[in-house]
Amino acid sequence: MNETGSPQLPVTEAKKSAGLLIALGGGLVILGFLAVGAPLITGVAVAIMVGTCVVVAGLLQVVLSFKAGSLGRGILAAILGVLSIVAGLLMIGHPLLGLGFLTLLLAGYFIVHGIFEIFHGLNLRPLAGWGWTLFGGIVTVLLGILIWRQWPLSGAWAVGVLVGIHILFSGWSAIMVGAAARGAASEAA
Repeated sequence: MNETGSPQLPVTEAKKSAGLLIALGGGLVILGFLAVGAPLITGVAVAIMVGTCVVVAGLLQVVLSFKAGSLGRGILAAILGVLSIVAGLLMIGHPLLGLGFLTLLLAGYFIVHGIFEIFHGLNLRPLAGWGWTLFGGIVTVLLGILIWRQWPLSGAWAVGVLVGIHILFSGWSAIMVGAAARGAASEAA
């Protein structure tokens, strides 16, 4: 029982929160499908967001360079900050080129991550399920190679599709957590 003497208030609040989580998840699933359906638009948006973040980071680095305490470290930090600003502005001004760079970075990441995952799977070999880790690593390496071999064409779809899939699965996860919370709140009532 709570302060008002009603045991139903926390359950009602839990159901509302679960409903909000389910609604948020549904919105994310819709956005995920839209992102997968329009991967170039999604990829360009990602490139512009990354460019904006790089510009902001560069501006902060330039501002902080004046607080470095010494002329040598301050100048180096300021130069790196200015380079970050220029790189970010280039990404914002030419998002398709930025998207191409992000695609190559993503391909390289998948290949390296997949190789480490393969070795991790092989190290897990006596444990149950080690094959899934190995399989996941092989698929990740193959995806990286696919993106790399199709570059620059993969720049038009890879980042957007992968971001869309991530948003879609995040939404589905939110729906499942919300449904479980709603069920637990109903059982508590």
